[in-house]
Amino acid sequence: MLLAEYGWSNLISIMRQSLISHVCDWLLQKNTEVSAPVDLIRTVAIILVIMVHAAIEPHPIVTVMDQAEVVRWFTVNTYDAFADASVPLFVMLSGALLLQPSKVESIRVFLKKRALRLGLPFVFWGTAYFLWRFFVNGEALTVGSIVQGVLTGPYYHFWFLYMLAGLYLVTPALRVVTAHADRRVLRYFLALVFFGTAVVPLLILVSGFTIELKLFAVTGWIGYYVLGYYVLSSRVRSSTLYALYFLGFLGTVAGTYAASALVGGHTGLFFLDYLSSAPVVLASAAFFLLLLKVSPTALAARFPRGSKVLHFVGCSTLAIYLLHVMVLESLQKGFFGFQLSVNTLNPIVEVPLITAVTFVISVGIVFLLKRVPIVKRIVG
Repeated sequence: MLLAEYGWSNLISIMRQSLISHVCDWLLQKNTEVSAPVDLIRTVAIILVIMVHAAIEPHPIVTVMDQAEVVRWFTVNTYDAFADASVPLFVMLSGALLLQPSKVESIRVFLKKRALRLGLPFVFWGTAYFLWRFFVNGEALTVGSIVQGVLTGPYYHFWFLYMLAGLYLVTPALRVVTAHADRRVLRYFLALVFFGTAVVPLLILVSGFTIELKLFAVTGWIGYYVLGYYVLSSRVRSSTLYALYFLGFLGTVAGTYAASALVGGHTGLFFLDYLSSAPVVLASAAFFLLLLKVSPTALAARFPRGSKVLHFVGCSTLAIYLLHVMVLESLQKGFFGFQLSVNTLNPIVEVPLITAVTFVISVGIVFLLKRVPIVKRIVG
């Protein structure tokens, strides 16, 4: 009777939506104050973001590539490749949580909540970074530079907020798509994004021919956003995911080395790009699914005290993200009484060390800031 009334395709669609709904509920379930694996994904992602920024610390230009310089270059790029899943993890998690068809709210309500979520931290931290540029970096600020900073970001890492804002603007429309499209349509959509964002740039790099990218109307971060929702109902063995992750990671490292050796210049960083690098997309998706497999109960049982810290970090990643560059640069410049820099220490040790120290200090500062009632509302 059920098949006769709905048909196989409708029945499968209903089952799929039910499965995704259950997975989303699992994503948000509470266990000893931990929303796992949401908190875990956010914590891993913010640590990897810090590692990326630690690895790309400016380095004096050298005229001779001796063995030490080759080791430094290879080391920092390997760390960068390892951490490249950072922002994609954030975006996929946002898509998994926000593109649920079950979320029923008006466009006005949704955008108002997101505007407050991003707007207040932008004003607070944007002001802080304008002051940082003036007092620490010695930059002479003008009305024009401040206006430009508001339009494109007061500091280099603020691009993330603009990207999120763009995804939020399109979310109400995408919810209609995820509510009614079957997986074949979503696969077609993701294939278009992947082809236009990652495959075509690679073809241009390899062939030397120019392809008109305007042919591909759907590109960029929207692919990761929808992918986060799409993979919720995927069932892939952990062994396969580990293999895919290491394949993507090794592909990123090898591709960067080959591009630098054969082409050089800025093109040498092609395979480290979040969007245009197919290996990064592969590693990020596999890593996301591996983190989704973490059991909230097992995590809380094994690390009962750490679970509370994990939850705090998971709820504070926006504030940690916006603050950490100040902490990182302070360590690199020696403002804490000691200096951690890739220019003074062996990068094999320095990159993970400064990543850990920056993370701990940032979490501590955000914890103190959130103890102040008024500040708590605006730091993120």
